[in-house]
Amino acid sequence: MFTGIIESVGSIAAVHDLGGGKRLTVAAPFAGELRVDESVAINGACQTVVAQTNDTFDVIAIEETLRKTTFGQLRTGQLVNLERAMRPTARLDGHIVQGHVDATGTVVSVQQEQTNWLYTVRFPERFAAYVIPVGSIALDGISLTVARLDEHTATVAIIPHTYDNTVINMWKPGDAINVEFDMIGKYVVGWLERTNGQGGGITEAWLKAQG
Repeated sequence: MFTGIIESVGSIAAVHDLGGGKRLTVAAPFAGELRVDESVAINGACQTVVAQTNDTFDVIAIEETLRKTTFGQLRTGQLVNLERAMRPTARLDGHIVQGHVDATGTVVSVQQEQTNWLYTVRFPERFAAYVIPVGSIALDGISLTVARLDEHTATVAIIPHTYDNTVINMWKPGDAINVEFDMIGKYVVGWLERTNGQGGGITEAWLKAQG
């Protein structure tokens, strides 16, 4: 579980093909503090540490990960957003991010204003029900708020701190990025779809039954 508050920007030190998957070596400032089996979100995708040194850690991206994320495009030297798993005693400064990427989106436009940058991202149509105005969305692992919403695009406003301390400053129109939609929204929509909206909800009878 993560918060979407990027802890550090690392870089891909090596990429090794494993048939259908890839072994990635990531250079990170906190690599020496990790241990095997810990979880680290790389551009928003939760990965398990399989080896580490003082300067790097390794993960194995399997075929399912490559299908749903931008990991198949990662190259040596590329910068990536990194976040270690959240502690239950820490403040939840972003929103609940599972590190389970739903799909890839595409950067449509970048507009610089006086104090922020507006990034518009197109996402697959089938996920439209999970996005609401001023709701939460994770883009390459960054917890962001939907500032504007059209049918298949979401626009987020990026403050200077986020711009300077994540890989978002390298995004340009046409780039693919990882998208994770709000977990609570996904559960609500899933429940409504399974029950056709006839779940009953909190009624007088239900309240009496609960005492």
